[in-house]
Amino acid sequence: MLKPFHQKELIEAGCDEAGRGCLAGPVFAAAVILPENFYHPLLNDSKQVKEQDRNELRSIIEAEAEAFAVASIDNNEIDNINILKASFKAMHHALDKLEKQPELLLIDGNRFYSYKKIPHECIIQGDGIYASIAAASILAKTYRDDFMCRLDEQFPEYKWKKNKGYGTVEHREALMKFGITPFHRKTFQWQTVQIGIEF
Repeated sequence: MLKPFHQKELIEAGCDEAGRGCLAGPVFAAAVILPENFYHPLLNDSKQVKEQDRNELRSIIEAEAEAFAVASIDNNEIDNINILKASFKAMHHALDKLEKQPELLLIDGNRFYSYKKIPHECIIQGDGIYASIAAASILAKTYRDDFMCRLDEQFPEYKWKKNKGYGTVEHREALMKFGITPFHRKTFQWQTVQIGIEF
């Protein structure tokens, strides 16, 4: 069962990202401030939740959160600054868009670049521990999935509607056959060595 809060004195925002390990597409991040009494039995780390349930949770989170925001950094900027910095930047952009000011940030993972002067706690696998981080993981994941499904309409050969830009066998085979698109991350050479593609 997820913990509702890390502490009770400060307003908390949970932050998480989606798409960090993909070969194509942006990285998305979300920030969520949940009300004190928020609970949903399906809420969990987005990777542990079925797609249909993620979409249901997204609507509930957006309706009931005290504040939420989603932001993204595209593949070109990922190439320029690296995926770790891009993930943090996407989180910062999401925090910029929050309509309510948090007083403590709960970050999924073990590293983060400080945001303004707001204290933060990095929590490894935090999306399976705290409700606000889990909620952020649901929003980041569903928004990114929707984006990749729209891209799939332009590039159906890569099966992004199914693999969402991750390096599946079918995605790698499509890269071998068709090459890269404007949405592929060119700096991910370590992921393409096995299939013999040079960006």
